[in-house]
Amino acid sequence: MPVPPPDAAVARFRDDVARVAAAAFDGAAPAADARIALAVSGGADSMAMLALAVAAFPGRTVAATFDHRLRAASADEAAMVARACAALEVPHRTLAPPDAIAGSSIQMRARRARYAALSAWADAAGAAMLLTAHHADDQAETLLMRLNRGAGVAGLAAIRPWRFDGDVAVLRPLLGWRRAELRLVAQAAAMPFVDDPSNDDPRHDRTRMRALLAATPALDPVRLAASAAWLAEAEAVLARLAGRLWEERWRGPDRPFAVAEEERELRRRLVRRAIIAVRESAAITLPAFDDSTNVEPLLDALEAGRVAVQGGVKVAATPAGWQFSVAPPRRSV
Repeated sequence: MPVPPPDAAVARFRDDVARVAAAAFDGAAPAADARIALAVSGGADSMAMLALAVAAFPGRTVAATFDHRLRAASADEAAMVARACAALEVPHRTLAPPDAIAGSSIQMRARRARYAALSAWADAAGAAMLLTAHHADDQAETLLMRLNRGAGVAGLAAIRPWRFDGDVAVLRPLLGWRRAELRLVAQAAAMPFVDDPSNDDPRHDRTRMRALLAATPALDPVRLAASAAWLAEAEAVLARLAGRLWEERWRGPDRPFAVAEEERELRRRLVRRAIIAVRESAAITLPAFDDSTNVEPLLDALEAGRVAVQGGVKVAATPAGWQFSVAPPRRSV
């Protein structure tokens, strides 16, 4: 049977949830009796979070497990979480994707399906907050992966402490905790847990970064996670500045967008936003384009005074600013 985790760990967790919730809700955190939803996979990290949440917020927690149905053992793992929740008197749901997850970038597809299902469940359960068990080691691994891919500031901000999926705040209160600490909490609380074999699969970037951290004691995951937090602050400042410029200068695709003299990082953000705005107004869905698409060749063309096309949108550099319009269809040969 589960037992309460150490008091010090419970107090630390309660404070971390309060801090992240205050940031997410601009200081106006949900009511003291608000329901808290937990995403519990069955790994040591999320099972530790379950034990901590039950002790820190008695009577307020609900939990769900998303069964990706990508491994034969996943149904048994979800059932294990359900039994643990029953022992703790925590309502539990097992969620699954409406369609099989398949194709390229399967981890990305799985992540999208997981968050879509969990956020919808949390909202239906009346929870204002959905907690996940991402920790400092996850953050360090993510930062290294994105550094290795040449990511910009937004990518290097890595795992954000909070974000909103509709009306539900997705909170990561454990980003200051180490993986080993959480495993000890799970063990101290007599919580069952499983180790996902995919975590040791060398085909995944994250597995390779995990091995690098383990083999390089000079790389401190907590300090790497702190760097990601500073980068997230810088990203927030840049996003606000880009938003201010957008509100001041964007007047629609039929009017010049006067941002050519801004720093390249701001131009990068604003040209993506303008292309997305034109695509939405013209109902353009192909080719694919989003707020992380590489626009460097387009920016180079505009700096050189050339017309460029990306995402189905034509952009021309004029003396008054950039002009955006729907690109004409390509001529067939």
